Amino acid sequence: MPELERSLVPASLRLYPQRIASYRVSEHQWRFANGSVLEFGYCDAESDVTRYQSAEYDVLRFDELTHFTESQFTYLLSRVRGTNGYPKQVKSTTNPGGAGHGWVKARYIDPMPPDAETAFDGGTRLFLPARLADNPFLQKADAGYEKRLRLLSPHDRKALLDGVWELNEGRYFSEFSVPLHVTPPFAIPKGWTRWLTIDYGLDMLAALWIAQSPDGRSVVYRELYQPNLIISEAAAAIRAREGPDERIACRLAPPDLWNRRQETGKSAVELFAACGLDFENSGNERVAGWLALHELLTPREDETGALRPRLTIFDACRNLIRTLPALQHDARNPSDVSNTPHELTHAPDALRGYAATVREIPPPARPTAYDCEIGAFLSY
Repeated sequence: MPELERSLVPASLRLYPQRIASYRVSEHQWRFANGSVLEFGYCDAESDVTRYQSAEYDVLRFDELTHFTESQFTYLLSRVRGTNGYPKQVKSTTNPGGAGHGWVKARYIDPMPPDAETAFDGGTRLFLPARLADNPFLQKADAGYEKRLRLLSPHDRKALLDGVWELNEGRYFSEFSVPLHVTPPFAIPKGWTRWLTIDYGLDMLAALWIAQSPDGRSVVYRELYQPNLIISEAAAAIRAREGPDERIACRLAPPDLWNRRQETGKSAVELFAACGLDFENSGNERVAGWLALHELLTPREDETGALRPRLTIFDACRNLIRTLPALQHDARNPSDVSNTPHELTHAPDALRGYAATVREIPPPARPTAYDCEIGAFLSY
């Protein structure tokens, strides 16, 4: 709300004459003489969308769309509704960059040419690129603005001055690419070891099933991504995804699930165990875990000389594929991942637990034995 009160609210006060509308400060609303209402709203946290659960809007306008998560945006789209016959519409403005850069680019930039209205899912979308040169009013009123933009870092200059959407700076896993890391499903060989790794909270259960080949290559072959599940429901959902003859060698959960809950006196892991799922403690050192995941994602030459990563993902695991490349560096600790927006971190945190616990097998300089159950290396 403070951002709105510094920008759009003062602009509206200059725009709307008092004879046709009045602004109610406590409600953040303009009320017009004809009965129309203009409301200023915001989303600080992922769950803030629920405050609009009963709302009906004819028109939505998002300012700085890349500051919103995709789930916030799509939920608020459902509030555009009503029987009054007024045309329903959503418009957004934004700059490239920010936490939501990836999903906005995938929704509006990549799938269609600019300036062309395109049909999608029963509606239409239109991307209108706008650069500083397209705003002669601002250039005339503030001739020095372009010079100040040119003093920015190359990354910010590309985004704010040139409107460039092909930005990699700030991405934590800059090595990730769909052609390299995403693969069509294939039959998992019987000799491969299967793992389950989870990140659990009431806001989201992220579960990943991963198979590891004898030479240490891993593939994420299944995901479960579902919010608002209590532990018994989460356990049932996990078991429903697994085949009757599927043998999971080890299930991994983060250390915080071993903390005893005040309301039950039992930990989440104990409650999962009561539902038939036993878990082992995954590594929880954040930076070390992310670095281990970097190692799995970094392409290396295989025996044929081709560049291949040691971890790939089945293309059906859409949430992991969506969130992993969207992670940004933490501004205070560049070695860590930013924890906002939190919705992006669930599936990658589950994968981090696997990477930190199940170490890749290095090319052996001498005969080695590998114990898949505990991820340890025994040299002889």
